[in-house]
Amino acid sequence: MTKTKTDEKKLSKKQGKTLQLHFEDNHTLSLVCGQHNENLARIEQELDVSLDSFGNQISVEGPADSAAQASEVLKNLYKRLASDGDVSPEAGRHLIEDMLRLAEHGQDPAEIKTQGKLIATTWRKKIYARTPGQAQYFDLMEKNEMVFGLGPAGTGKTYMAVAKAVDTLKKKLVEKIILSRPAVEAGERLGFLPGDMKEKVDPYLRPLYDALYDMMPAEKVERMIASGDIEIAPLAFMRGRTLSNAFVLIDEAQNTTPVQMKMVLTRLGEGSRMVINGDMSQVDLPNNQTSGLADATARLRDVKGIGIMRLSGADVVRHPIVARILKAYDSDQ
Repeated sequence: MTKTKTDEKKLSKKQGKTLQLHFEDNHTLSLVCGQHNENLARIEQELDVSLDSFGNQISVEGPADSAAQASEVLKNLYKRLASDGDVSPEAGRHLIEDMLRLAEHGQDPAEIKTQGKLIATTWRKKIYARTPGQAQYFDLMEKNEMVFGLGPAGTGKTYMAVAKAVDTLKKKLVEKIILSRPAVEAGERLGFLPGDMKEKVDPYLRPLYDALYDMMPAEKVERMIASGDIEIAPLAFMRGRTLSNAFVLIDEAQNTTPVQMKMVLTRLGEGSRMVINGDMSQVDLPNNQTSGLADATARLRDVKGIGIMRLSGADVVRHPIVARILKAYDSDQ
């Protein structure tokens, strides 16, 4: 059982407060500090405190509120890393980003326990929900045959859906993964781009490839694409098909028309699940056409077996500045 102990030393108002944190396990403490103390530097920058590590202790100095916040972040980070065992540097960075985001929103970093839920096990890594919204989104994908995920950039809509698809395929609950999105920006210009159809549409499907390569060895991705176990195609290729025993992900669905959306939704066959993602603030349809995503979520909100998740700026898991940018843009609307 890992333990931490906190000693408090009150200084002058100008200096604020100094907290001495004592940690039992030096290996876990090294994970808390990060390589070359990068985690401590991040906490210092974000919470305006001074941190000093020596032996099995960390000294936290700064304004009383900031020192208390930093102390809670460090203690909860230590507990989480101790319980998870071997944690990759990437996972450690994500964890500390999540705790800092909670602290910035005035939430208790201990809440990370409820949202750090394992949502998928892929060939390369385990994927955890990093916000309460992401955890709820995953629950909807577990319980419903069809799920709509709406939200701004950086909320993990595509990444989590691909993770769920890969996890489902790995467990052999489906026979294949089908990833698709409309190539709206290409329009009639596709014929003038060099290469065959695959080479023309691949740039629009790049985010899906990136997520796959993050979760699977590159050679496995290429092999499964070649065998048809993974299919990545523009939305137009879905017409006339019945998609059975598959996990189907439609990304950037805000750029579908209502006719296209109806077409793709009615492709769902036996033993299949479908996730439809989009960001209604980034509609690229010409001539102010109605978005098929907006139309579908309005029509289907009360249909059994369909879940609708609306993620927000609080669920942004990219660089913290992205959440601040979104908040600044939303303040003008």
